[in-house]
Amino acid sequence: MAGMPIWYELMVPDPAAVAQFYGATLGWEIPAMGNPMPNGSEYREIARQDGGMEGGVLTLTPEMTAGGAMPGWIIYFHVEDVEAAIAATTAAGGKLWMDQTTPGIGRMAMLSDPQGAAFYAMNPTPPADRPDAVSDVFKFDTPGHCAWNELATDDAPGQIDFYTALFGWQVIGEMPMPGEHIYKFLEAEGVGIGAIGSMKADGARNAWMPYFRVADIAAAIESVPANGGTILNGPHDVPGGDRIIIARDPAGAAVGLVGKAG
Repeated sequence: MAGMPIWYELMVPDPAAVAQFYGATLGWEIPAMGNPMPNGSEYREIARQDGGMEGGVLTLTPEMTAGGAMPGWIIYFHVEDVEAAIAATTAAGGKLWMDQTTPGIGRMAMLSDPQGAAFYAMNPTPPADRPDAVSDVFKFDTPGHCAWNELATDDAPGQIDFYTALFGWQVIGEMPMPGEHIYKFLEAEGVGIGAIGSMKADGARNAWMPYFRVADIAAAIESVPANGGTILNGPHDVPGGDRIIIARDPAGAAVGLVGKAG
């Protein structure tokens, strides 16, 4: 499981404002009531239609927003040694924002890489009744699950070096891009999980973005604006028979959606 994405977290100031959007577009359920947190925030788990959990929604408090937090998705990656991940990240020029151990959940560190893209490194604690349980949030071909993880960055070669060293990822190929841009595919534990590329909109943050698979991409394209979102890019056909869009949810968080073009 080293380097695999194991949880997806959406940070927004008002979870109720995005619940309908994700329910209509991906079939997820985001509860009306959240679990209170010590810092005054709330946490809600995202339930898929198949009964599993895809991640969580963290409520951004005014204090968090004042500190620079913005609506967006953050990916949790599995590590065996959180302490080593912190040391490697900070030594490379990244930052540690939070280091927390929660009984029954595990240890996690919120970090940003040398270009400022946020992510979590986590060593989870399996449920007591399922000691061999592993995360199923990433399943390339299954609607409701994440199918791709993409980092758009100002320094793609440097970021590829950083993440392959940190998580043991392998670069398994690349896709031709306009100009001198690069887009290189990544593999963790023999599974293609996403890519790092150098194309991003002018002024956009260096950031990871998940692409979640929908059952019907044509329906998703209609659902986004009908439920308070905006399509920023696409639709585009991509290798493998898929079609993608990049959208912004009602809170302003960017999210990718992917489905079969047919």
